[in-house]
Amino acid sequence: MVEVYTSSYKQKKRFGVSVNTILILLNLILFVVFAILIKINPNYMDFIAIKPANILNGWYLWTFLTSMFMHGGFFHLFANMLSLFFIGSLIERILGRKRYLSLYLISGLFAGLFFILFSLLFPGDLNTYAVGASGALFGLIGLLMLLTPNLPVYVMFIPIPIKMKYAAPGILIVLWLISIAGNVPIGNTAHLGGLIAGLIYGTYLRKKYKNKTKYISKFFS
Repeated sequence: MVEVYTSSYKQKKRFGVSVNTILILLNLILFVVFAILIKINPNYMDFIAIKPANILNGWYLWTFLTSMFMHGGFFHLFANMLSLFFIGSLIERILGRKRYLSLYLISGLFAGLFFILFSLLFPGDLNTYAVGASGALFGLIGLLMLLTPNLPVYVMFIPIPIKMKYAAPGILIVLWLISIAGNVPIGNTAHLGGLIAGLIYGTYLRKKYKNKTKYISKFFS
C-alpha cells in the first residue's frame, strides 16, 4: 500500500491531474450534457438513467455506467461532488490511481446491480430511475470504514466529529429514515450495494496487506 501511494504520487506529478479530479470534472460536464439532452427529449432518460425494467429486458445495459455520471439536480450533484472531493482524494493517495479508479467504478456498478435485484422484491420500483455517484461514494466509505475505522469525520453538518466506523452505517440509516418518513426518492439499495463492495475490497486488503493496513489505521486514528 505504501509503495502504491508513492507510485501514485509520482504519476500525479507527471500527469498533473489526479483521477479524482478527472472524475469530478466528468460528473460536472456530463451533468450539463445529460440535462440538455433530457430537456430536448425526455425520452432520452431511458438512454442515461438506470431503470430495472429496462435492464431486466436486456435494454440499455450501458446505463449501469452512464447513470453514475448523471444527477437528479444541482444539490444532488453538489453534495456528491463535495463528498467525493474529500473522500476520493484521500483514498486515491492510499490506493493509487488505478486501484482507486477500479474501486470507484466497481462500487458504482455493484450499486446499480443491487438496485436492480431489490426492485424484484418491490415490483413498483421496476419503473423507477436511479442516478448519481452515491453508490460509488458508499463504496469508498465502506473501504474507509475498514482501513481507517477511527478516522474522525463530519457528517451532514453535525459540528461534532464522528469516527468513520460509526459514521458510515449511520449515514446509510439516516438516509433510509429520511426516504421513508418524507417519501423522498433516495437510492438506498444502491447505497447499500456500494457500501458492501467497499467492505469486500477493504476486507481483501486487510487480509493481503496486514501490516500496511494496520499502519494506515493507526496513522489516521
